Amino acid sequence: MVDQLADDPAQPKFKRIVLKLSGEALRNTENGDPIDGDILQTVCEEVKKVHLLGVQIGLVVGGGNIFRGQLGAEHRNVDRTTGDTMGMLATTINGLALMDRLEKNGVPVRVQTASPMDKVAEPFILRRASRHMEKGRVVIFVAGTGNPYFSTDTTAALRASEIHADVIMKATKVDGVYDKDPMKHDDAVKYEELKFSEALGKRLKIMDATAFSLCMDNHVPILVFNMHEQDSILNAVMGKKVGTLVHE
Repeated sequence: MVDQLADDPAQPKFKRIVLKLSGEALRNTENGDPIDGDILQTVCEEVKKVHLLGVQIGLVVGGGNIFRGQLGAEHRNVDRTTGDTMGMLATTINGLALMDRLEKNGVPVRVQTASPMDKVAEPFILRRASRHMEKGRVVIFVAGTGNPYFSTDTTAALRASEIHADVIMKATKVDGVYDKDPMKHDDAVKYEELKFSEALGKRLKIMDATAFSLCMDNHVPILVFNMHEQDSILNAVMGKKVGTLVHE
């Protein structure tokens, strides 16, 4: 889809996106508060900037700031299936927090869940999600895929494939994809752009294997960038050099 994107620098390069946020991004690292109000506001302000451009936004958020299924199984003596279900509920909590703050910022939102929660959110219905986006509403996809053993990266890849998104924008703690962990190695080299085949050959961990395969098979580019840089989402949507683009 990269070659189908707009060439006008004054217009958004991407018209419909799936923004993948880590649940950890909402945590206050100093006091341990799982959802920090100031961080939540900052994230929503960044999303609003893109929404005002008319970009259609699907948002997938993780739940690791509250409960991560695999770690629960490893360290809390919780069965993996139960732990993943708890993690899916955690994504719902984060999604509702984002919904509330976005609406307070004047952005219309709908939350759609992969698990039935009639009093909390709409069920995920593809045509309804697409219609919401066409009407200018941000759609937040929660509860993962509704199944254990699948990450929220896989949820983002699945939803992006289903709604025919132009790109998945994966917000991380670093400003792109490196040949090795830049937090541990000063000589780590950043890639500006990568082919899917190159990423596979170099064994770069961009997403989990299931999510990455979905993106590759369905021709959905992945843009990895630093969420904590001001206007990072806006700059990425406008086609400026941000992060690392992985594509065909």
